[in-house]
Amino acid sequence: MPNTFTQIYIQFVFAVKFRQSVIDITWKERLHKYITGIVQNQGHKMIAINSMPDHIHIFIGCKPHQSVSDLMRIVKGDSSEWINNQKLTPALFRWQEGYGAFSYSLSQISSVAKYIADQEKHHSRKTFLEEYKEFLDLFEIDYDEKYIFKPLE
Repeated sequence: MPNTFTQIYIQFVFAVKFRQSVIDITWKERLHKYITGIVQNQGHKMIAINSMPDHIHIFIGCKPHQSVSDLMRIVKGDSSEWINNQKLTPALFRWQEGYGAFSYSLSQISSVAKYIADQEKHHSRKTFLEEYKEFLDLFEIDYDEKYIFKPLE
């Protein structure tokens, strides 16, 4: 897009279906590389990516040619298909419906990237649900508890 200049930085957070802890340390780096490839093939820049067994954070420099919802549909769909084709989980792998998308300014890039890199440290002190609700509150996003990522009851 000639003469289109943007600075769009978005952190996406999404969970494994029913918050199952199935992203294994033995293959999570391969997943990160695969998702990075998806993002880059869509014309965006991966700034940071990290996952825990039940969820993932990706921080992207987004180009304006694609909607957030289309990008997430492709990232989640293609990565779950890859996980299943690689037979990395004993049962069918799926991401939970929905995601969080949080925007940042240029001056926040390094602190957000560091936060994502330090996921293991953060989750030694708080659960994914606590972290996710903190994001929603920090960004003043109204939400209904029944739509927050929850484990299978």
